[in-house]
Amino acid sequence: MNTVVPWWLPGGHLQTIWPALHARHASAKDTTPVSYRRERWPTPDGDFIDVDWQDAPCPTPSQAPLLVLFHGLEGSSQSHYALAFARHAQRCGLAYAVPHFRGCSGEINRAPRAYHSGDFEEIGWILQRLRQHASCPLLVVGVSLGGNAVLRWAQEAGSQAAQVASAVASISAPVDLAASGHAMGHGFNRWVYTRMFLRSMKPKAMLKLAQHPGLFNAPKLLAARTLYEFDNAFTAPVHGFKNTADYWQKASSKPHLARLLLPSLLVNAQNDPFIPAASLPPLGAASRHVSLWQPRHGGHVGFSQGPWPGHAQALPEAVVQWLAQQSNLNLKAFPHG
Repeated sequence: MNTVVPWWLPGGHLQTIWPALHARHASAKDTTPVSYRRERWPTPDGDFIDVDWQDAPCPTPSQAPLLVLFHGLEGSSQSHYALAFARHAQRCGLAYAVPHFRGCSGEINRAPRAYHSGDFEEIGWILQRLRQHASCPLLVVGVSLGGNAVLRWAQEAGSQAAQVASAVASISAPVDLAASGHAMGHGFNRWVYTRMFLRSMKPKAMLKLAQHPGLFNAPKLLAARTLYEFDNAFTAPVHGFKNTADYWQKASSKPHLARLLLPSLLVNAQNDPFIPAASLPPLGAASRHVSLWQPRHGGHVGFSQGPWPGHAQALPEAVVQWLAQQSNLNLKAFPHG
C-alpha cells in the first residue's frame, strides 16, 4: 500500500479529519453518486437490521464475489470509507453490502440492546445470512469498531470461519480497547472526537430507555463525558458486562490474535490518534495467518493520497487486492460493465 503522505496533510489529526470531510471517493471524472438498495432483515430476537446493497455491475450480479463492510462507531453506508469501498467494488465488478449495526441506519432499533466492539455473535449471524447471497466465500472488511468485531468473530468461529469468509481485513481497529478507550478520554481526543460521538450516542441511548424503562441509569449516562463513562452507564450493563473494564477486556481482539485461522489483515497507522502506537500488536503476537500493515502515517481511517483535496481510493484498492489474493480471486474475471 502506498503510504506517501501529501505534504499539505501533516499529522494524525489532520489525516483523520480531512479525509472524513473532504477527500474524493472516486476520480474527478466520476461524479455519479453511490446508489444503494436497502433490505430490512428481522433478527432472531424480534428486532431488525438494515443492509444496504450495491449490486455488481455485470450481467449476472448474483454470481459475482461479495465484498462486505462493517462500519465503525456511529458509522453507516454513507461514511466516507464506505463510499470509497463502494466505488472500488463497482470498478472491480464486486457485489457490495454494508450491514448496519443496530440503531445506525437512521431508525432506532426495537430490542433492549444496541451494538458494541465485541459483538461477534451479531457479526456471525449477519455473515451467515449474507453467505446465502454469494456463490463463493465472502470478502469481509471491518472498520474501526467494526474491524475489532470482525476479528472477534473470526477468532470465535475458528476453523468454521472459512466456510463463510475467505479472508477478513480490519482497518484502524482498536484491538486493545482499554488503550484506545483511555486515549480517547484525554486532550484533543476528548474535546473533539469523544464529544462528537457522545452527541450522537446519548440521544440514541435515551430513546432506548424510553422504549425499555429501567434499562440503565439515566442520570449516570447523561453525566458521562468520556467513552469510559458512557460504556459504564450504557454499553456494559445493556450488553451483559459487569462494567467498562470487563467489557473492554472481553471484547478486545488483541489477546486472541494467535487463534486466528482465517487469513486476516490488520491495517493500523502508527499515528492514529485513537489508537496508541505502543498498543499495536507485534508480529509475534499473531498467528501465521495474520498480516500486519502498520504504516507510519494515515491517521484513523484516513490514508488520503494525491494532490489537494486528496482522494480515498488507495485504501480500498490495497485492501481489496489483498483480500482477492488470499481468496485466489482474479478480479479481472469480473469486469466492470
